[in-house]
Amino acid sequence: MKASTLFLFAIAVTLSPCSRAAVADALAANPPPPVAPVRNVTDTYFGTTVDDPYRYMENLADPEVAAWIKAQAAYSRNLLDGIPGRAQYLARLRALDSSVAAQVWSICRRPPDRYFCCRGSPNENAPKLYVRDGLTGPEKLLVDPAAFAKSTGKPCSISFYEPSWDGTCVAFGIFSAGSEDTVLHVLQTSTATEIDQPIDRVRFPNISWHPTERAFFYTRLSQPVPGVSAGAGADALLQRSRVYLHHIGGDADRDPPVFGFDVSPRVRMGPGDIPRVDARPDSTCIVGVLDHGGGQPRTVYAAPLASATNPDIPWRRICDVDEETTSRAVCGDDIYLLSHKNAPRFKVIKTSLANPDLAHAETVVPPGDAVVTGLAAAHDALYVQTLDAGMGRLWRVPKHGKVEAVNLPAGSAAIAAYDARCDGLLVAIKSWTKAAQIYSYDPHTRTASNTRLQPFGPFDAPDDLESIEVKAKSYDGTMVPLSIVCRRGSRLDGSHPTTLLGYGAFGEIEPPVFGAMELAWFEKGGVIAMAHVRGGGECGEDWHKAGYKLTKPNTWKDYIACARYLIDHKYTTPRRLAASGGSAGGVLVGRAMTERPDLFAAVISIAGSLDMVRSETSAFGKLIVPEFGSVATRDGFQALYEMSAYHHVRDGTPYPAVLLMVGFNDTRVPPWASAKMAARLQAATTSGKPVLLQVNYEAGHGIGTARSQVLEEMADRAAFLFWQFGVPEFQPPSTK
Repeated sequence: MKASTLFLFAIAVTLSPCSRAAVADALAANPPPPVAPVRNVTDTYFGTTVDDPYRYMENLADPEVAAWIKAQAAYSRNLLDGIPGRAQYLARLRALDSSVAAQVWSICRRPPDRYFCCRGSPNENAPKLYVRDGLTGPEKLLVDPAAFAKSTGKPCSISFYEPSWDGTCVAFGIFSAGSEDTVLHVLQTSTATEIDQPIDRVRFPNISWHPTERAFFYTRLSQPVPGVSAGAGADALLQRSRVYLHHIGGDADRDPPVFGFDVSPRVRMGPGDIPRVDARPDSTCIVGVLDHGGGQPRTVYAAPLASATNPDIPWRRICDVDEETTSRAVCGDDIYLLSHKNAPRFKVIKTSLANPDLAHAETVVPPGDAVVTGLAAAHDALYVQTLDAGMGRLWRVPKHGKVEAVNLPAGSAAIAAYDARCDGLLVAIKSWTKAAQIYSYDPHTRTASNTRLQPFGPFDAPDDLESIEVKAKSYDGTMVPLSIVCRRGSRLDGSHPTTLLGYGAFGEIEPPVFGAMELAWFEKGGVIAMAHVRGGGECGEDWHKAGYKLTKPNTWKDYIACARYLIDHKYTTPRRLAASGGSAGGVLVGRAMTERPDLFAAVISIAGSLDMVRSETSAFGKLIVPEFGSVATRDGFQALYEMSAYHHVRDGTPYPAVLLMVGFNDTRVPPWASAKMAARLQAATTSGKPVLLQVNYEAGHGIGTARSQVLEEMADRAAFLFWQFGVPEFQPPSTK
């Protein structure tokens, strides 16, 4: 056969005739929503004409667009609810979820022995904030988002919290329906009552308490421009932000700006940069940081803490983007910086806050084979987190002495909580096959003990799972790390329902993670794999930049290589392989699908970045330009066009089944990106497989989604995949 004939044959046998009939009957029983009309708009970028047949969908307020999306959502909901086996799978998810007494995260430590944390319990839609004195002390409830939900009529969540340095007050943010439009509140710890007026426009968790005053620094967005919504021009909503100093009881609208856009002639800040100010109780300085977006190096300034209330703060620049620093830790009046300048796997350098001199900075941790990923300055030492062969390790750097390894239980270590006035720190130990546990490391005894802050559930450490670390050979010979999780002793016969996950952007690292609810997938013989593709940070900054802007095709080509590995080594076949990614991972799975539609039975995109050519018009658009590029430049346009899945959909192509999941209140990746992709795929595909647009009208980018809804969406994804994989108990009955 010719290659084209083989290609069509592979698509034709993706489902058995019986399964294809069942799919056709299921689709026929659920009348489809209206076909989206084509109203093509053409743009020309540097001599290239680009078609956009569904540009009008970017106006989500248009009644016609809103009605089309609602019809799509209703169609998808009916179809997903009607999949046999979904209800049973959801029941199993709920049972597994209920087996865990609580899920604990975002831990904060304050001396002498006070701990704050967010904890979510079964049957609760949103985590609550608690405090306890001593690791074994009784918990006290501080913030219950359900109380705020009563007044808004929408599900609410805690977006961030920050205790004062003495632990007597807590600043926390509340947002509703996944919007991330956060309102800041302040409470008194002893009474759990609010002691200040709420402050709006506090989008980012950039809160830092003043060490000696009843006040805190916080980042606040500029006043909204009249008439600007989540459509075109919405990027103005995140422009020209500033850091203010707020005293408890004061009028927030009169808070003095201390750092940020057009605040000081000493600070060079672009309108899209995000500023923050950090203060620490052991330092006489405050640190101002400018985040330029897209995981780019930061610009860092310092000033005397005593000058924070002055009209003109004498900010002094510590480093700019050319020093390539990404994170920092302050210890007294010294600052430790994580830098990838001449060190693609990063190094740690130290300089003075009062008299910075990076040209002669001390190298505290030199570059090596492991990737340095994090810093924490405790009272006794600086702690450094590294990634080595996919596993997180922890190192202790005493003020006087050599770097030493921290002895911890088996697993991947991640810094969880620390305080400048306390020795040691809390560490999360994670794995692909066991739920995370929180350990306390004591530098005096050099031992780690389980804090029991995270209760241990009956399904948190199954003994029949195994994780396998391999490398897949990409198209150019690059070896791509691939993590595979499956039942121990699984037969490699190509039969396993398999989900291949990936992200590959902003230099982010995909660490090991496991939750009891994943057992529902493994109990069906499923396999979960994570592709650590270029664009991520698993192998350092060179790895990130090799999947960045014009090199972005490496990201989905690496992903395709990982898919081929799973097939070649008989974990699965194209008939039972799904591509799944979210947010920037939409670039990954979208382009993998458009380049190799024959390789996957199904594709799931969650809040996916699918129309990259128009990404700059969204609220977060300017913030991702450093990572992906801008259509204002030739190279930027070429990069964005190449990575835009929407613009690579081809008519008459048999595409896999596709599930596009979005939260309607998403301000990071606009819902219209998935709506346009749904319309384009529905018009183009010839496979007869469903292209579904699932919309949650009470969610955003996934942050703060109600727990019950998370379980529903997990059931949707699994049922959809098992249906497309031909798993018998998930097949609609055929009437033929």
